Amino acid sequence: MSKGVHRFALLVAGATFFLIIAGANVTSHDAGLATSDWPLSNGQVFPKMVGNLFWEHGHRLVATTVGLLTIALAIYLQVRERRSWVRRLGWIALGGVVAQGLLGGLTVKMNLPLAVSAAHATLAQLFFLTTVALAVFTSRGWRQPAAALTEKGTDSVRRLCLIACLAILVQLVLGAVLRHSATWDQYLPAGLLQTHIAGAVTVALVLGSAVIVTLRKYSTEQYLARPAMAAGLLLVLQLALGVVTYLARMASPKDPQPLNPMISLTVAHVACGALVFAATIVLTLRAYRVLRIDRQAYILAPA
Repeated sequence: MSKGVHRFALLVAGATFFLIIAGANVTSHDAGLATSDWPLSNGQVFPKMVGNLFWEHGHRLVATTVGLLTIALAIYLQVRERRSWVRRLGWIALGGVVAQGLLGGLTVKMNLPLAVSAAHATLAQLFFLTTVALAVFTSRGWRQPAAALTEKGTDSVRRLCLIACLAILVQLVLGAVLRHSATWDQYLPAGLLQTHIAGAVTVALVLGSAVIVTLRKYSTEQYLARPAMAAGLLLVLQLALGVVTYLARMASPKDPQPLNPMISLTVAHVACGALVFAATIVLTLRAYRVLRIDRQAYILAPA
């Protein structure tokens, strides 16, 4: 397999991250119904990009580009990739981006129902997970024989990382529901907001534990230490963004329109959440790649 496959997978992952930012701008600008038709906008492929139509149709153009790149990646993998499971993951990614596009169209056609809009945002994160995984699986570090490391003790890094991934995914779903449950001129539902805050605390505890244990055990193993450090730093940034975004969003209903500070902070919060997820995914995949559980140590461990 050539380096080109990995580089192209990185390109698709980067484009998907940009698509998440574009989608967050649509929601933050309250531009989801800037046009009532789909896939055209006001009956045109390239309408005048003015007002909220800039954000809504711009999002569609980015999504189309990501879709075309994903098609190319799936074909590229069939031609150059020897591992059948990686080739299948390429087709899964293609199916995900098609489903994402259809959900986006359904969101517009049904006038932004909460369930469909939240599902659209959630699937975006899952598709991003898939593209990041493809970038990891096609990297030179994954393809080279891995030097196995033995895990001892009860605080398994692999288990902690997997739990962190699941906690982040649940938190992203909660965030998507919260964002789509109220427009900029409405206050966020108190129950959902409190649940999202509780989710943030849970992610901080679980991911923080995974990062600390990884760095404590494998600080000299850069293959694990680098994504662990990245995940930890991004987590701190995300928590800080969460606080300032909350303050800006709570003042939003008093504003005459969505203002740039609130929009920028909300988009940054969504984008950083996706990066936290990506870094945790990389750490988790790498942990499962190189770490082996010492079963005998568990058996002999004192009760």
